[in-house]
Amino acid sequence: MSKKKLISVVESQAADPPPTWLMRQAGRYLPEYRALRASAGSFWKMCMDATLAAEITLQPLRRFGFDAAIIFSDILTVPYALGCAVSFTEGEGPSLPPVESATGLERDPAVWQTKLLPAYETLDRVRGALGAETALLGFAGAPWTLATYMAAGRGGDEQRAAKQWAARAPQDFQALLDLLADCVAQHLIAQIDAGADAVQIFDSWASGLCDAEFVSWVVQPTARVVHMVRAQKPAARIIGFPRGMQPARAEHFLLETGVDAISVDTHTSMTEMLAATGGRTALQGNLDPLLLVEGGEAMRQAVRRLLDEMRGRRFIFNLGHGILPQTPIAHVEELLKLVRGEA
Repeated sequence: MSKKKLISVVESQAADPPPTWLMRQAGRYLPEYRALRASAGSFWKMCMDATLAAEITLQPLRRFGFDAAIIFSDILTVPYALGCAVSFTEGEGPSLPPVESATGLERDPAVWQTKLLPAYETLDRVRGALGAETALLGFAGAPWTLATYMAAGRGGDEQRAAKQWAARAPQDFQALLDLLADCVAQHLIAQIDAGADAVQIFDSWASGLCDAEFVSWVVQPTARVVHMVRAQKPAARIIGFPRGMQPARAEHFLLETGVDAISVDTHTSMTEMLAATGGRTALQGNLDPLLLVEGGEAMRQAVRRLLDEMRGRRFIFNLGHGILPQTPIAHVEELLKLVRGEA
């Protein structure tokens, strides 16, 4: 293929073997990452230091030769750009002061750009270090998922605080979603300008919503992001990841948002998602990260089944969510051999 394999699949063309990358492929399961993390002293420092973030982004490429690199960053950089103080506590994850109103959040795109500059510098550094055949991915959190973190101020049961906010002050909550969509769109545009071949929108908390909530809080904000990006970057390639989305909702999500590909989570049938979308989009996913931890025959059977299901389709091999810290390196190596037909 003259184009990078992943981009060709996203646009129009099936590939055998399929392009492969793993969500959170740069991270705690790698000894080289753990060593750098120990010396850096702070997860947030690594996200906001382009030199460190570029090195972390490239670590799994050197070891495994994935078909795509995804920038090392965090979805909470967008709330940070909006004026929220973000911190990370070892063993507990991210936190920020809970937000109770959209009033007072930063609305100047120039300020957003300045605060998010490390991500763009990281992309530029990584772009210069990648081979011509390797795609470079940027990303951002989706407005709904970011709103849940901002409302609760932490990880965990984020949806409760966001749902209460939406019930208490629906217009203010909508203003928050709109502001987040605008910031996310500008962030993705800047990532494309910095060298990203495609971008992924992570909506990690898209499950557990009724139909009306899913449309208002997931579909419509994502559509706003995609339309704003495409207004400036008509050729932008965008992967949507509404985690936990039921196949029955997939066609509406695809048509309304206009994403080029859908990432499918572990608990969703790839066959049903394929039937729901009618082959009109590329699909990405969805091996269970726990199977990658366990390895052995269970993993091998699941990988082969997934490859058989998606053979001849526009398919990007990935996990259904992020790789887990306890994942053995040898299992990732075997996974790639299986996907590439070398085992």
